[in-house]
Amino acid sequence: MEKERPQWGNPLQFVFACISYAVGLGNVWRFPYLCQMYGGGSFLVPYIIMLIVEGMPLLYLELAVGQRMRQGSIGAWRTISPYLSGVGVASVVVSFFLSMYYNVINAWGFWYLFHSFQDPLPWSVCPLNGNRTGYDEECEKASSTQYFWYRKTLNISPSIQENGGVQWEPALCLTLAWLMVYLCILRGTESTGKVVYFTASMPYCVLIIYLVRGLTLHGDTNGLMYMFTPKMEQLANPKAWINAAMQIFFSLGLGFGSLIAFASYNEPSTNCQKHAIIVSIINSSTSIFASIVTFSIYGFKATFNYENCLNKVILLLTNSFDLEDGFLAANNLEEVKDYLASTYPSKYNDVFPHIRNCSLESELNTAVQGTGLAFIVYTEAIKNMEVSQLWSVLYFFMLLMLGMGSMLGNTAAILTPLTDSKVISSYLPKEAISGLVCLINCAIGMVFTMESGNYWFDIFNDYAATLSLLLIVLVETIAVCYIYGLKRFESDLQTMAGRSLNWYWKAMWAFVSPLLIIGLFIFYLSDYIITGTLQYQAWDASQGQLVTKDYPPYALAVIGLLVASSTMCIPLVALGTFIRNQLKKGGSAPVA
Repeated sequence: MEKERPQWGNPLQFVFACISYAVGLGNVWRFPYLCQMYGGGSFLVPYIIMLIVEGMPLLYLELAVGQRMRQGSIGAWRTISPYLSGVGVASVVVSFFLSMYYNVINAWGFWYLFHSFQDPLPWSVCPLNGNRTGYDEECEKASSTQYFWYRKTLNISPSIQENGGVQWEPALCLTLAWLMVYLCILRGTESTGKVVYFTASMPYCVLIIYLVRGLTLHGDTNGLMYMFTPKMEQLANPKAWINAAMQIFFSLGLGFGSLIAFASYNEPSTNCQKHAIIVSIINSSTSIFASIVTFSIYGFKATFNYENCLNKVILLLTNSFDLEDGFLAANNLEEVKDYLASTYPSKYNDVFPHIRNCSLESELNTAVQGTGLAFIVYTEAIKNMEVSQLWSVLYFFMLLMLGMGSMLGNTAAILTPLTDSKVISSYLPKEAISGLVCLINCAIGMVFTMESGNYWFDIFNDYAATLSLLLIVLVETIAVCYIYGLKRFESDLQTMAGRSLNWYWKAMWAFVSPLLIIGLFIFYLSDYIITGTLQYQAWDASQGQLVTKDYPPYALAVIGLLVASSTMCIPLVALGTFIRNQLKKGGSAPVA
């Protein structure tokens, strides 16, 4: 008899698993950046529209496929059509790539968490130079937070060509991160179902604590006003709409096979339509909530830097012109500068090169996303807070929970098809399969702990799961609507849920969502073509800043391989199935 399929303990476990997977680091470090770049509050207009016409329908589609077929991504698409097995294979390949590099973020999170217990925080001050006569030159040219990130954490090389060796501290943190993942997935839904309660809810607790703290910081309103002041002209910017669509697409984790894997453990009668709506709304609400937290802290950091800059200028002018203490202040600084320039022109010209141009607007305009926001901007704000160790521990613990929640979904997308395979599961128990997947990923992930590891991390982050995911989800919608048949799928859903499919879902699946994905696909391709030579940001220690460099030929080859290795699975598996079927027909043909 066929082994009974495991199931979630209750529907709430499934919802928490989806939320834990979908609500990830992108909500904290990508969405606020997009708001900053594309019109503040007005960016919410394209974002919400894309949620309705793209996010919810595609999420519902994947959940419905998983629940109906009751298999992982490979088995689910093979059931729809043997020629579509490659869609599932492509999803597994993309999830494998993602797992390889994504857990490195959790390794960095562990590294910063361990250092958060030090007093003072190690990124709050620059270290002394070799002869202890001043501060380290690289740190002085950059900043203490940048120095700790690029030199102490990454020990980054000047370019991708200079690999360096594996660094033992990041390697240990990566091993710890994979050990944590293994312990969470060890018993399948039995253990994952319990862990997701914590990984899904804990970040909200920390965000609420941070919101209360952020709204009591000096300058928080500067950040919030900057974020929510709408720039309506951005609604006419096509890039705002394209980036809103891409954020919805990647934030929900579509195309990886994780959602199909999670839904395959549902009771067939589960109302996955309701769950798709709930998860979509919670995911998007979290992005907006996280942006309020981020910009309150961002406003504090910008105001602190601006006032610090003003104080340095005031001190310089007071000492240079023997002014009375307290005479110069922020409200009369420009007036006094004009007076000094006209009264003491030669002396003012000598001092002028050392006067910094302080601007709150330019501080707020500094757009940062990804690891730069998480490990540089946030740490710079945290170091200036009272009881900074406490806020640092809370913040990096939250990052770890967000990262771990996403990793559970990524590994489920790989493990479910493997454990569903009768060939593999007949030789290896579930625990051994999970262990092997974690071990292989951890071993390959050591590449990202080398001195050039961050450059390879950026390559995987930018190219491993972009074009390929768009193609996967496009084929998924076409497969359900035009190969399996929308009427047949509607009948299946009616049998499962006991209610007919709304016209809205049918219109989105059959027409709107596929056309939107094709539009995004064309934009991505044209953007790569227009960009020309692909470039990356390298750290220049002598300048204490990032510089732009061209990727070497072998790095371009890896980029091409990353994109092709997943997307080519779809046509190659279809071709292999066709050839195998033809050979079977030929072999079974009667002899004349």
